[in-house]
Amino acid sequence: MTVKASDRGTTSNVLSGPDKVLTDIADYVHDYEINSELAYETARLCLIDTLGCGLEALNFEQCAKILGPVVPGTVVPNGTKVPGTNYQLDPIRGAFNIGTIIRWLDYNDCWLAAEWGHPSDNLGAILAVTDWIARSAKANPSAGIKVPKIKDVLEAMIKAHEIQGVLALENSFNGVGLDHVVLVKVASTAVVSKLLGLTKEQTVDAVSQAWVDGQSLRTYRHAPNTMSRKSWAAGDACSRAVNLALLVKNGGVPGIPTVLTAGHWGFYDVLFKGKEFKFQRPYGSYVMENVLFKISFPAEFHSQTACEAAMTLHSKLKELGKTSDDIASVKIRTQEAAIRIIDKKGPLHNYADRDHCIQYMVAVPLIHGRLVATDYADSVAADPRIDALREKMECVEDKTFSTDYHDPEKRSIGNAITITLKDGTVLDEVVVEYPIGHKFRRADGIPLLNEKFARHLRGRFDESKAKKIEEVSADLKSVQEMDVDSYVDLYVTEQ
Repeated sequence: MTVKASDRGTTSNVLSGPDKVLTDIADYVHDYEINSELAYETARLCLIDTLGCGLEALNFEQCAKILGPVVPGTVVPNGTKVPGTNYQLDPIRGAFNIGTIIRWLDYNDCWLAAEWGHPSDNLGAILAVTDWIARSAKANPSAGIKVPKIKDVLEAMIKAHEIQGVLALENSFNGVGLDHVVLVKVASTAVVSKLLGLTKEQTVDAVSQAWVDGQSLRTYRHAPNTMSRKSWAAGDACSRAVNLALLVKNGGVPGIPTVLTAGHWGFYDVLFKGKEFKFQRPYGSYVMENVLFKISFPAEFHSQTACEAAMTLHSKLKELGKTSDDIASVKIRTQEAAIRIIDKKGPLHNYADRDHCIQYMVAVPLIHGRLVATDYADSVAADPRIDALREKMECVEDKTFSTDYHDPEKRSIGNAITITLKDGTVLDEVVVEYPIGHKFRRADGIPLLNEKFARHLRGRFDESKAKKIEEVSADLKSVQEMDVDSYVDLYVTEQ
């Protein structure tokens, strides 16, 4: 039986050793050796996919407007460069910029468990720090600082994925109203601490600061307050992580040993209803090896298979000479998590509202036979057919889908759609349990992932530049030996 932190009795002022959760993270970051070829190759795919998503996000004005330095025109010597732009920033602001473009379109990878999230969000902090270190090292070679390679980026990605993902397996932060970006902040703080040269003990200190730092409420992800903060929250978490690690490194800021377990004042009592974290497995490389890629649709991941089913049904309607206007009702069988997050009725006020509404994300494919980033724009949403079709939809939980969603051997994200036409015809239900980005469909997904990356490159760069980046990025053995700054320079623009 777990004893609540609040039941531990009178608070003692005797300093004790740090919480085991902190030391386990630091031990893993500093001592665990990643030997999995699958993890490194998946990390390479994750790197290019994540950067490609960031490039695509730059085409959206609302995203581009919040990027750049705090003081316009500031250029930091040897600073972090932001892919797809000409910005050169301090690593804290650089982490915000990179983390924001990565997450803006809800199109980078995903991890679904008791808590969900997007582990590649951590690349915002990892790339900002390693790029800055690389440029600083080359500008001052006498300092003897080792220039980080892309392999260092990939290793940090694997470990950040693992920390975020393993913490998420059994611990629901959304269940207590907290946003999953707390795990981005914790994971990023841990891995950038090592990259910055902190000792294991200092990493414990930095991670403790991440847990005590103000945690984001999920308010901005849910009706009636869904808004664009959900698209830059990860960037904010990345910047906070880098700031905290640098405070410990440069300022000698000490840690808070029992930040989690302290009675009344600790994280467990204040923010986790007195419960301690549970762990399903030790840290390794499991999460990166099993991460979910968003390949087909820029949509909240619990809806990915529903979107795929809707595309199939759009084709079926065409075969029958029917359109969405002929639909009388739509039944969506889904997982409990999808009902909790994206089952939404009533008006949708903005882009962020629409890409977190399963009815909207099913309606657009049924009407148009597509779902792309621009389909969340006001101009598309103004089509009255979308809201009319949304009103005809019903979401119900399928207990099997919910069970398989949590099964560590399956991690399915099942959805099934049944359409009834106005003439009484009931179309065969279309069931999709695993999205194209799932590990079980990896062989089918990788070519499409590469096509997605190529499309995003050409949306920002000319053919020559895009092709060079593709060629350099295609092989793990060669790209991992590149200096980080040399690789990032491939993505930089002149203006």
